[in-house]
Amino acid sequence: MKRKGTSIIFVNDQRKVLLLLRDDKPTIPYPNMWDVPGGHVDDGETPEQCIVREMKEEMDLTLEEFERLSVMEFTDRVEYTFWKRANLDIEKIDLREGQRLRWFTELEARNSKLAYGFNEIIDDFFKKAPFLLSYSQ
Repeated sequence: MKRKGTSIIFVNDQRKVLLLLRDDKPTIPYPNMWDVPGGHVDDGETPEQCIVREMKEEMDLTLEEFERLSVMEFTDRVEYTFWKRANLDIEKIDLREGQRLRWFTELEARNSKLAYGFNEIIDDFFKKAPFLLSYSQ
Protein backbone atom coordinates (compact mmCIF):
# COMPACT_ATOMS: atom_id res chain seq x y z
CA MET A 1 0.00 0.00 0.00
CA LYS A 2 1.28 3.45 -0.89
CA ARG A 3 2.07 5.93 1.82
CA LYS A 4 -0.15 8.97 2.22
CA GLY A 5 1.01 12.55 1.99
CA THR A 6 -0.82 15.75 2.79
CA SER A 7 -0.24 19.25 1.54
CA ILE A 8 -1.95 22.60 1.72
CA ILE A 9 -2.10 25.42 -0.78
CA PHE A 10 -2.49 28.78 0.89
CA VAL A 11 -3.78 31.41 -1.55
CA ASN A 12 -3.88 35.13 -0.79
CA ASP A 13 -6.12 37.90 -2.14
CA GLN A 14 -3.65 38.53 -4.99
CA ARG A 15 -4.17 34.87 -6.04
CA LYS A 16 -0.59 34.00 -5.13
CA VAL A 17 0.24 30.64 -3.58
CA LEU A 18 2.62 30.08 -0.68
CA LEU A 19 5.60 27.83 -1.35
CA LEU A 20 8.39 26.65 0.92
CA LEU A 21 12.05 26.41 -0.05
CA ARG A 22 13.25 23.04 1.21
CA ASP A 23 16.42 22.76 3.26
CA ASP A 24 19.62 22.43 1.26
CA LYS A 25 20.75 19.13 2.78
CA PRO A 26 21.93 16.32 0.52
CA THR A 27 20.36 13.80 2.94
CA ILE A 28 16.76 14.88 2.20
CA PRO A 29 14.68 14.33 -0.94
CA TYR A 30 14.53 17.33 -3.28
CA PRO A 31 17.04 19.56 -1.45
CA ASN A 32 16.90 23.31 -2.15
CA MET A 33 13.68 23.02 -4.21
CA TRP A 34 10.38 24.85 -3.83
CA ASP A 35 7.60 22.73 -2.36
CA VAL A 36 4.01 22.92 -1.14
CA PRO A 37 3.86 22.80 2.70
CA GLY A 38 2.81 19.44 4.10
CA GLY A 39 4.06 16.05 5.22
CA HIS A 40 3.40 12.35 5.69
CA VAL A 41 0.32 10.88 7.35
CA ASP A 42 1.18 8.92 10.49
CA ASP A 43 -0.48 5.59 11.34
CA GLY A 44 -3.92 6.13 12.84
CA GLU A 45 -4.07 9.73 11.60
CA THR A 46 -6.49 11.16 9.01
CA PRO A 47 -5.13 13.43 6.26
CA GLU A 48 -7.02 16.31 7.91
CA GLN A 49 -5.38 15.64 11.29
CA CYS A 50 -2.01 15.35 9.57
CA ILE A 51 -2.14 18.73 7.82
CA VAL A 52 -3.15 20.45 11.06
CA ARG A 53 -0.22 18.78 12.88
CA GLU A 54 2.26 19.53 10.09
CA MET A 55 1.37 23.24 9.94
CA LYS A 56 1.79 23.46 13.72
CA GLU A 57 5.18 21.72 13.51
CA GLU A 58 6.52 23.51 10.43
CA MET A 59 5.13 27.05 10.86
CA ASP A 60 3.51 27.21 14.30
CA LEU A 61 0.15 27.84 12.59
CA THR A 62 -3.14 26.75 14.10
CA LEU A 63 -4.94 25.57 10.99
CA GLU A 64 -8.72 25.80 10.89
CA GLU A 65 -11.39 25.95 8.18
CA PHE A 66 -9.65 24.50 5.15
CA GLU A 67 -11.08 22.51 2.24
CA ARG A 68 -9.98 19.44 0.34
CA LEU A 69 -8.84 20.20 -3.19
CA SER A 70 -7.87 16.77 -4.48
CA VAL A 71 -6.58 13.28 -3.90
CA MET A 72 -3.93 12.36 -6.49
CA GLU A 73 -2.04 9.14 -6.91
CA PHE A 74 1.68 9.37 -7.67
CA THR A 75 4.19 6.54 -8.14
CA ASP A 76 5.43 6.95 -4.56
CA ARG A 77 2.31 8.05 -2.65
CA VAL A 78 -1.30 9.17 -2.53
CA GLU A 79 -1.37 12.94 -1.98
CA TYR A 80 -4.27 14.62 -0.15
CA THR A 81 -4.17 18.31 -0.97
CA PHE A 82 -6.13 20.93 0.89
CA TRP A 83 -6.42 24.65 0.30
CA LYS A 84 -7.21 27.75 2.33
CA ARG A 85 -7.53 31.43 1.60
CA ALA A 86 -5.02 33.18 3.85
CA ASN A 87 -3.19 36.49 3.72
CA LEU A 88 -0.33 35.28 5.89
CA ASP A 89 2.47 37.70 6.76
CA ILE A 90 5.38 35.42 5.93
CA GLU A 91 7.82 37.71 7.76
CA LYS A 92 6.01 36.86 11.02
CA ILE A 93 5.80 33.07 10.54
CA ASP A 94 8.06 31.03 12.78
CA LEU A 95 9.41 28.73 10.06
CA ARG A 96 10.77 25.56 11.68
CA GLU A 97 11.47 23.51 8.53
CA GLY A 98 12.83 24.73 5.23
CA GLN A 99 14.84 27.83 4.34
CA ARG A 100 12.09 30.34 3.63
CA LEU A 101 8.58 30.99 2.38
CA ARG A 102 7.57 32.99 -0.67
CA TRP A 103 4.33 33.97 -2.40
CA PHE A 104 4.28 32.85 -6.06
CA THR A 105 2.00 34.02 -8.86
CA GLU A 106 0.35 31.29 -10.93
CA LEU A 107 2.94 31.82 -13.69
CA GLU A 108 5.90 31.78 -11.28
CA ALA A 109 4.64 28.56 -9.67
CA ARG A 110 4.02 26.89 -13.04
CA ASN A 111 7.50 27.91 -14.26
CA SER A 112 9.29 26.57 -11.16
CA LYS A 113 10.28 22.92 -10.87
CA LEU A 114 8.55 21.87 -7.65
CA ALA A 115 9.48 18.98 -5.37
CA TYR A 116 7.48 15.71 -5.34
CA GLY A 117 5.63 16.40 -8.60
CA PHE A 118 3.66 19.30 -7.12
CA ASN A 119 3.52 21.13 -10.46
CA GLU A 120 0.64 18.82 -11.40
CA ILE A 121 -1.23 19.75 -8.21
CA ILE A 122 -0.58 23.50 -8.63
CA ASP A 123 -1.86 23.28 -12.24
CA ASP A 124 -4.96 21.47 -11.01
CA PHE A 125 -5.49 24.12 -8.32
CA PHE A 126 -5.44 26.98 -10.81
CA LYS A 127 -7.64 25.05 -13.28
CA LYS A 128 -10.25 24.35 -10.60
CA ALA A 129 -9.81 27.87 -9.13
CA PRO A 130 -11.82 27.16 -5.95
CA PHE A 131 -10.82 30.60 -4.63
CA LEU A 132 -13.08 32.20 -7.27
CA LEU A 133 -16.12 30.18 -6.18
CA SER A 134 -15.69 31.02 -2.52
CA TYR A 135 -16.11 34.76 -3.19
CA SER A 136 -19.67 34.27 -4.37
CA GLN A 137 -20.84 32.42 -1.26
